[in-house]
Amino acid sequence: MMKLEIFDPAMCCSTGVCGVDVDPVLAQFAADLKWVEGHGVTVARYNLGQEPQAFAANPAVVKEMEGGMDRLPIVVIDGRIVSSGMYPSRQQLAQKLNIALSTQEKPRVKAGGCGCAPGSCG
Repeated sequence: MMKLEIFDPAMCCSTGVCGVDVDPVLAQFAADLKWVEGHGVTVARYNLGQEPQAFAANPAVVKEMEGGMDRLPIVVIDGRIVSSGMYPSRQQLAQKLNIALSTQEKPRVKAGGCGCAPGSCG
């Protein structure tokens, strides 16, 4: 089983999809990660503000971050960095993970609710 790891910049909650001003890119990416999981890929997402130990434990991520904080997010598949500095689209994720992307599939974004504890998202 493939493993997809996302090393996010510090955000209000684990997905960044919270608060009153939700970035549509983050909302779409969260939906895309659920789609990826539905295709049998293990997904782990780490927020620099909440899980700095995950960053420190990965030498490749540490080395990438030496180039600056703008290198985040860092996307890792099976231990290999495949993207940095941007959130890949569903199409890009499908290509990197060898998942067939049906022309009939449309990304879905659920409005509201990020899964944060009440009052923790600001």
